Amino acid sequence: MYKFFKKKIPLIFFVFIPIIFLWHPSWLGFLGFQPYWPLFWLLPWSMINGSMSGLVFGLFLGLILDSITLAGNFTQIPGLILCGFLFGRIKLHSDFWIGHFRYGLVCSFGSFLCGTFYFLQILFKNFSDSNFLMFIPSFQNILAEVFLTGFFAPLFCSQLIRIFKFSRRKLH
Repeated sequence: MYKFFKKKIPLIFFVFIPIIFLWHPSWLGFLGFQPYWPLFWLLPWSMINGSMSGLVFGLFLGLILDSITLAGNFTQIPGLILCGFLFGRIKLHSDFWIGHFRYGLVCSFGSFLCGTFYFLQILFKNFSDSNFLMFIPSFQNILAEVFLTGFFAPLFCSQLIRIFKFSRRKLH
């Protein structure tokens, strides 16, 4: 039983992503903004398992999150696929402090990519209907999400990388 759970621990954490995404714990947010939760799981998974696995799980994450959100016209899939692929190209670093700093920067960049892809979908759909000044709060949302994702990424990603590496070790 222990061997089963040890091998499946990354997938167990994968199940928690939609739960946290919907829950939006206010004590981890700032002024009503939340970090982009899927990247905290996608970065460690992609770094350990590679680009193709990151791409596939980015697609799965996008499909799951799109199916549980109310905005049916817009999708998170392109941003998560691109992030999964790019995160898989990053190699693990042995230096503790550089690794932590890098998790924050990489997750911030990924959050910016995902937020920009989502914003561009909204902009293209509603461009003819409205004034461009209506979209200025969207920039603020993206920047707040980028900051919070980069702020919390070293904490979550470093722990998940340790857990994922532990689950890959062979048992005696």
